[in-house]
Amino acid sequence: MTIAALAALIEAENQTPTLPMEREITCGYTCDLLSWVMAHGEDGMAWVTVQTHMNVVAVAVLADMACVILPENIDMPQESLEKAADEGLVILKSPLTAYAICGRMAAQGVPEKAE
Repeated sequence: MTIAALAALIEAENQTPTLPMEREITCGYTCDLLSWVMAHGEDGMAWVTVQTHMNVVAVAVLADMACVILPENIDMPQESLEKAADEGLVILKSPLTAYAICGRMAAQGVPEKAE
């Protein structure tokens, strides 16, 4: 599944519209403890989190994640969005809860670990 297909699935808006959305999602994850995500992040991951500060971008880039998903229409500060765009990291914002987002991803076959 591409980031674009994922965005449609979870009714998300791309908060980094200058970035392409053709990258493949390899797996999904949800967690708000950054040190935990640093230890478990994977290449191509779609990460669901309520965190919005600059360190979210750093962790996602460090693990070469495909995108970060903000549930419940949470807004990310502009400086974090600008850093994400500079780093090539897509940020999606969905009206759905984290639970619903993960449920939809799982129902479409997005694994919890990259294969």
